[in-house]
Formats: sequence, structure tokens, C-alpha cells
Amino acid sequence: MMKSLSRRTFLRAAAGAAVGPFVLRGRYRVFAASETEYPERVVRLMRESVVVDMLNQFLYRFDQKDLKEKWLMEPGAFTEKDWLRFKSAGVHAINFGDGASNRADADLLFAKWNTFLANYPQWLLRVNSSADIRRARAEGKLGIIFGLQTSDQFETLDDVNRCYGFGQRVSQLSYNFRTRVADGAFEPFDAGVSEYGGTVIERMNTVKMAVDLGHASDKTKLDALAISKAPVILSHGNCRALIPNSLRASTDEAIRKLAASGGVMGITDIAFMVKGTEPVKIDDVVDHYDHVRDLVGIEHVGVGSDAGIESNDLGAPGVLKDFLAKADKRYHIHGSSEIVEGMQGPSRMWELCAALVRRGYTDEQIGLVLGGNWVRVLGQIWGS
Repeated sequence: MMKSLSRRTFLRAAAGAAVGPFVLRGRYRVFAASETEYPERVVRLMRESVVVDMLNQFLYRFDQKDLKEKWLMEPGAFTEKDWLRFKSAGVHAINFGDGASNRADADLLFAKWNTFLANYPQWLLRVNSSADIRRARAEGKLGIIFGLQTSDQFETLDDVNRCYGFGQRVSQLSYNFRTRVADGAFEPFDAGVSEYGGTVIERMNTVKMAVDLGHASDKTKLDALAISKAPVILSHGNCRALIPNSLRASTDEAIRKLAASGGVMGITDIAFMVKGTEPVKIDDVVDHYDHVRDLVGIEHVGVGSDAGIESNDLGAPGVLKDFLAKADKRYHIHGSSEIVEGMQGPSRMWELCAALVRRGYTDEQIGLVLGGNWVRVLGQIWGS
């Protein structure tokens, strides 16, 4: 169980926080720009828990790609004001979940991120071990996990070692379609993990890199779980039992086998992956947490929002509308939102915590969901 704070200690910590909370009759306004108030229990849980988002693309909005590149490339471009927005979100570590089409792309990407982190050591920390996640929380920094949403960078087996040396600690086996390693969720003829892919998984186990089943096809998930000798994760996905037409969602069979490996599944906040019809609310997201908890236990579910500090819902309306219109039909897009309403910006984790409290989760369960489960499984996989 988590250590409780006395009210005096809690208020002293709150008063010294860089961003809020503002005390409002036993409820607290965490964000200066928002009138939303959170109960003391929610604020306490967010302050006491290790909070991890296993798929969070940092600055994700399509209309801010140039700003993200500027942050990565220009020393001093990322300011204290920018940093405080991330700090206010209450997240201690994220998997940035970028993509690469080959080894050269991955080399360049890792070089950019390593340089970025080196420029801002007072705020950012590369995560090489589960201890680094705890360190990020203790030092008030944001831990960055180098994870890719593909394994196209593994052109040879030695590239697994090469990428690990650059900092990569998580790799999806595929995106939505076929690669030399494995098939993705939208591949029409699902062949699962290739022979070469099997050797990649074995090498990933050897160097202690996490095998990620995000975007994997049904057969790829089952194949990888049979091959891997280490626990396997699913950074971001939902439960097909609750959204039957979603190819990106996972079957109960896959979730059971993932849990049997010791793995953890992250729940996304993408509206059209949470529920097949409108409206889609935060309670619909919590239904997926409930399903995994009831199926295999609370120890096997965490957060994988698949957003960033803000989603495209908060960007230029025309950009979002164009994105939704052009998205692959196999996503079964509906409605006009990308991320579930109320989870579209920096308050996402606060809103989730509040929703879990309303649903009746205990303090210990909420701590596991917010990040405790990720710290445990990554420690097992990474060996530290």
C-alpha cells in the first residue's frame, strides 16, 4: 500500500509545487488555466505514484511538427515555460514511440534525441533502466524511454545491439503491415512472426530490449509470446471484447498469454479504438482497464495513451478533419475526435486518476495502473 500524507504535509507540499494546486474547499485546482478541481485523494495519488505513459509522442500535434524539430535541433529552443507544461501533466516517464523506416533513419532519430536530452539535463533524463524512472520522479524530471513503433531498423541482428547502444529499450515488431520481422494488425494475410523475426526476438531478449506487441497482428502476438523468454509488453492497445471490429484491439486469448508471460498491456485513449459508436467518454476508457483487471489481474494493465502533451483535437481543426478523413478505413473512424474528450491535453493522467477513483479502484490498484506495473515489468525485462 502507498504511504499516506498527513493533511499538513500534503498542503505544505502543494504550496511548494511549481504548478498548483490551488486549494478550493478540500478540492484542488491543479492547472492555472483550468477551473477543473480535483479531490484531495486524486492529487495525493498523482503526487505519490510513479506515473508512466508507455506510448506518448511528446509533442504530437501535426501542426507543431516544426516546433518539435526545432526543440530537437536547436539548443535553447526548449524553454522553461515549455518544460513546465510537461511537468504539470504529472507524468514521470514516457516512451516516445517514434518511427523509422530503416537503420539510417533510426541512427539519425537517436542522435537527435540524445542531443536534445544532453542539452536539458536539468529537466530531461534518458531512461536506461527501471531505476531511472524512479530517479526521474525523485529529481522532478521527465524520463524519456527510447522506443520505436517498428523493427524496420533491425536490418541485421547486430542492429539490435547497435540500437540498444544508442539507447533504444523498446521496439514494436511491426506497425500495421508486413515487415521482415512480423505482420501488423492490418495485414490481410496474417503470417505472424517471420523466421528472421524469431531471431530478432531472441536477440532482443539477449540484450534486454522489450518486445512490444503494439500494432501487431493476432498471430504475431501469439507467435511472439511463444518465442520470447522474457515478459512481453503491449505498449498501447485496447480489448477486442469491448470493440469487436477493431483489428488493433487484442483478443482475450492474447491478453491471457501476455499476462502469463508476466507482461503488461497499455490502454489507449484514441476515441475510435475505445468504443465503436459515439459518444465516447472517459468511463468507456476505464471499461478497458476493468476488462483486463477482471480477465488477468490488475498487475497486467497500465497506460499507453498514444497521444502527446496535446492531441490533434487541440490543434488546427482543418488538420484534424483531414487526418480523420484520410485514415485507413480499417480503423473504423467515427465521430470528430481523435482522443477521448477530457483526455486531449496535459490533464490526461489527472482525469484518468479521477475516473479510476470514481470507479472504486483502491489506492494500491491506481498506483499500479498509473505506472507501478510498467516499472515492475520493465525492470524484469531490462534486468535493472
